Amino acid sequence: MKDVTLCFLRKTENDQELVCLAMKKRGFGEGKWNGVGGKVQDEEIEAAAIREASEEISVLINDLTKVAELEFITMGLRCHVYITETWEGEPEESEEMKPKWFALHEIPYNDMWDDDRIWLPQLLEGKTIKGTFHFDENDLLIEHNIEEAQF
Repeated sequence: MKDVTLCFLRKTENDQELVCLAMKKRGFGEGKWNGVGGKVQDEEIEAAAIREASEEISVLINDLTKVAELEFITMGLRCHVYITETWEGEPEESEEMKPKWFALHEIPYNDMWDDDRIWLPQLLEGKTIKGTFHFDENDLLIEHNIEEAQF
């Protein structure tokens, strides 16, 4: 399994909970909304999440909370998922990602990976989870398992 990261920025504005998603503009996941993240290089996993957020949307994350570990069996990926509420800078578009803030009831699940609608709401409710996901050759989710976990 190859380790990858995913990070979601959260904030409250005008008494409304918001989450920052980014539209992938090229490469793996192109055309889908997701958190920011990517491959772990020769570094600690949290350092990779911080680096990827800086590269993809120009924010410097100050504090991360691990909320999930998801294994995408058919893709050979183990995804370490984080949420942060503290960072420096405003999310900015890059060559790879176009960020946008969404109210929790407006998350565009139809324009995300099939599995996101299963696990992301649980994380946004404050749960921490481990999960496994199997996709078919057309990137459609065919099987999954989720359980609560502690990190």
